[in-house]
Amino acid sequence: GNSSFIDRAVAQSMAFGYYWYVTAVYSVSEQAAYHLSELIEDHAYNTYNKYLIEHEAMLKSLPVPDIARKYYIEDNPFLFDLFCTVKDKDDDGKFSARRPTLSSLYDVFVNVRDDEKEHWKTLCNLVQFNDMQGIENKNVVGTKVKKEIEASSTS
Repeated sequence: GNSSFIDRAVAQSMAFGYYWYVTAVYSVSEQAAYHLSELIEDHAYNTYNKYLIEHEAMLKSLPVPDIARKYYIEDNPFLFDLFCTVKDKDDDGKFSARRPTLSSLYDVFVNVRDDEKEHWKTLCNLVQFNDMQGIENKNVVGTKVKKEIEASSTS
């Protein structure tokens, strides 16, 4: 929790250390830094997804926090769309604007989880195409390590 000074200090110190670690990696290799972040975003998505599966009933019984409603619904949607870089195309070939549904705390966690997947897709595009919008949403795949690529091409 955030009530203990020690908890906050440890969390902030870890975030500070991680920031500088990724900055150092980025100064050596942009692709490696993006790939590291891609792996972390994928892990975050899977962690949220597991939590949703394990606590669905409890989360569906709790209300939407005001801060989540403000972020996902009330704030300027331009910023939300700006950071949702890998979108699906609609029937007219235009990129859709994702607007989440919020009925319970479960929906908030679904949207946070889905945000992690959006970050993952953006990072995959940066690693593979050096472009935030390299390919369409449905075609995004995780970056393969060089050894995986060599092994799959020889088999």
